[in-house]
Amino acid sequence: MTTLADAPVADRNATGRRRNRWFAQVGWRHVVGVLAVMFSLFPILFVLSAALNPLGTLSSTELLPTGASFENFANLFRKTAFAHWFLNSLLIAGMAAFVSIFLSALAAYAFSRMRFAGRRFGLLTLLLIQMFPQFLAIVAIFLIFTTVTDLWPAIGFNTPWGLFLLYMGGALGVNTWLMKGFFDTLPKELDESATMDGATHAQVFFRIMLPLVAPILAVTALLSFIGTINEFMIANVFLTNTESKTLAVGMFGLVAGERNNNFGMFAAGTLLTAVPTVLVFQLLQRYIVSGLTAGAVKG
Repeated sequence: MTTLADAPVADRNATGRRRNRWFAQVGWRHVVGVLAVMFSLFPILFVLSAALNPLGTLSSTELLPTGASFENFANLFRKTAFAHWFLNSLLIAGMAAFVSIFLSALAAYAFSRMRFAGRRFGLLTLLLIQMFPQFLAIVAIFLIFTTVTDLWPAIGFNTPWGLFLLYMGGALGVNTWLMKGFFDTLPKELDESATMDGATHAQVFFRIMLPLVAPILAVTALLSFIGTINEFMIANVFLTNTESKTLAVGMFGLVAGERNNNFGMFAAGTLLTAVPTVLVFQLLQRYIVSGLTAGAVKG
């Protein structure tokens, strides 16, 4: 029997047991979450500190800046062609994402819903091509574009249209496979019902299929945009003029020779480079959620 004098000790023991049980079941997850957030925010905080560092050098950058200045942002636009790089990247990445999604959706719909000669061979060819990285063909592509530049300079080296066509060839295969798997999950009764009502293949595709595959369209568009705007290896080979470079190639040139002196401008450029990707992700995230929750097939 617990006496009045022992009551506080019993209460403290019970409270301690409840705390230990809470930490064993839930509390440790909060600790892991806080550590993960700190680990994720560390590089962002360091880059932000470097971008605001008035000296603009790597050796003088600290995790918590002692001073703040926007001089690195001003020097980025004044001393480099960052505005041209930014516009080139947005143009190429935006067009590549839109056109690749449209063409891939058409191809995926044809492979999923239609039966024609060469269908199986075409699917296997797309699968085999994706097993080899595009960079393996860089020598052959370089020779091809050397001739293309002599005959049609508008789509040759140092042009956004030439790089755009090159990205199209590498993105259609994987996007088509992703979308085909999503088209296969849709019931074929939708196509048959629409066809019985007099709808053409184009009407079935644009009015019925595309709204239902909105999630995979959004995901594929996001992946295509991020992959194109961050691509460096091929763009570094095909773009040599200063004003024709993309963000990845231009930003690499800032730290390739003088990493310490230009690190402040490089950090400022990385912050500005992340803005389009974040905006596209926020825009497409809404469509992904709405696509997953909207639409149903009633039997």
